Amino acid sequence: MTTPAPGIPTYAPGELAALAARHGLKVSGARPSLPAYIGQLWGRRHFIAAFATAKLTAQYSQAKLGQIWQIMTPLLNAAVYYFIFGVLLNTRHGVEDFVPFLVTGVFIWTFTSSSITAGTRAISGNIGLVRALHFPRASLPVALALQQLQQLLFSLGALTLILLAFGQYPRPSWLLAVPALALQALFNTGVSMAVARLTAKTPDIAQLMPFLLRTWMYASGVMWSLEQLLAGDRVPHAVIVALEYNPAALYINLMRFALIDSYGAGQLPPHAWAAAAGWALLCGVAGFVYFWKAEETYGRG
Repeated sequence: MTTPAPGIPTYAPGELAALAARHGLKVSGARPSLPAYIGQLWGRRHFIAAFATAKLTAQYSQAKLGQIWQIMTPLLNAAVYYFIFGVLLNTRHGVEDFVPFLVTGVFIWTFTSSSITAGTRAISGNIGLVRALHFPRASLPVALALQQLQQLLFSLGALTLILLAFGQYPRPSWLLAVPALALQALFNTGVSMAVARLTAKTPDIAQLMPFLLRTWMYASGVMWSLEQLLAGDRVPHAVIVALEYNPAALYINLMRFALIDSYGAGQLPPHAWAAAAGWALLCGVAGFVYFWKAEETYGRG
């Protein structure tokens, strides 16, 4: 047991806390109130935008084709899915404009899956930055979600060319893609923040995530029509309801409705817009609050 140096007062733990409060001292890195945290995050908006752009630019910097891979990756995925599901498994049967149907599904699903995957690395992949600087940690998953949105906007150029090549020409309904993508971006960001907190505490979740995302993709009608799959009495009603309210399927359906002539209102569930907005608000707000509650723990051993 060490003896205090002469002239230095000793305090009990409770007295130390009272002394710190009396002199206005606060715990370093303590979680601010939610309104203050939102204000801090807004103050870092320029950093978030710059960080997202830098990540996007550096993503394929070592590849010879560079940024072309931003477009080539979803296109190659669509080609593989078309061969396996459209040709070998013949899921294109009964689906009008199958190529635009498939490519739209692949591009929109990739936006969600990439955002969530990026969220698993938001803290662990930037641990040096987290430990070296003081800033709202939500800046990281938000920036990575913004990076995926930027990448999607690049990819939409290729999607537009494919739609034109298969006879899908611009019409007023294309404007509906803007609110659909805005809702999806909010949903993706909220889920990304929730996943960022979970993987910061339990890194093994990042290893499990590809399997969860693959299962979710098959249940979202990316490569086939859920309407045809659910026809008849083969599928229990509870499963039908779950698939109809699947957020990924909702955002894919909204984009198909906006961009593809043959995908009419009859194929779009009547609850689609309301459910898509509900998922976006629920996950966006809940994910943000869930991430904020653990603000003090990020980067600590």
